[in-house]
Amino acid sequence: MTFLKSQLKNNRFLTIVILAYVAVGIFAPDKFLPSLGNTWYYVKEMLIIMPIIMLLTSLISAWVPKETIENAFGKNSGIKGSLFAFLLGSFSAGPIYAAFPVCKMLLSKGASIANIVIILSTWAVIKIPMLITESKFLGPEFMVVRWLLTTLAIFLMGYITSRFVKPEDLPTDDETATAVDGPLALNSDYCVGCGLCAKIAPSYFKMIAKKASVINQTLPPGDNLAIKDAVAKCPSQIIRFHP
Repeated sequence: MTFLKSQLKNNRFLTIVILAYVAVGIFAPDKFLPSLGNTWYYVKEMLIIMPIIMLLTSLISAWVPKETIENAFGKNSGIKGSLFAFLLGSFSAGPIYAAFPVCKMLLSKGASIANIVIILSTWAVIKIPMLITESKFLGPEFMVVRWLLTTLAIFLMGYITSRFVKPEDLPTDDETATAVDGPLALNSDYCVGCGLCAKIAPSYFKMIAKKASVINQTLPPGDNLAIKDAVAKCPSQIIRFHP
């Protein structure tokens, strides 16, 4: 019973979705199969897109120095950073949910909240392929006016959000790490199963049921480089190391 309660607590959203489908099956059975079909369509889309996005964020996290992200998208990047954020969102491909792991990684690397809002907003509403399609069906004049007004609104939303929401208001990775008695901790609930930590530091991490686990809390003096490398390259940033 305790295990069941723990699983329900850790998967509240999934539980709500399942209960919603049960309700649809009972009260609107004619809509049950079509709704399942729509859900399966988006699940397949996510299964195709998200591994690529997670690989991309992992590569950026591993190869791009934090200083580079701070200079390009940080709070001191000024109008240059806002323009870079606007261009990144405008030329990005994929649905909006693909932007969230990218933006989480950029935040962890020093991007400002204002620029994260700009990336998410442009990714959602003014990507280049969308503008081309909009111009074809609604006309270039409509597209240009809508683009200008939307762009102004996006920069304004970024500024307003940055005034009200501070970095310390956001949930940190430390809050999601599973507490353990030792220098290493991770939250396997958010593990994407890439296996990088087990490959980089096999003496301390192991993949169990496609989830990373800490297998050793004993750290010989000076043997920290592999662990630090695993922490830095984890695409989900779920590993905490306190030597």
